[in-house]
Amino acid sequence: MKISARNALKSTVKKVVPGSVNTEVTLELAPGVEVTAIITKASADNLQLAEGKEAYAVVKATDVMIAVD
Repeated sequence: MKISARNALKSTVKKVVPGSVNTEVTLELAPGVEVTAIITKASADNLQLAEGKEAYAVVKATDVMIAVD
């Protein structure tokens, strides 16, 4: 895989919830650390996403905000 984004986090697909238009995909980065993304159903089908499959969470953002209480 070659990609220009700097933040590609190797993970495992934990859950795939298909909808009529979009699919909710939960990736596990480490035990207890998860990220969820909503992608098109067509993209999920094209990537052949399934529980247990290796995938990457790719974050492309111009700004990242940090807050504290």
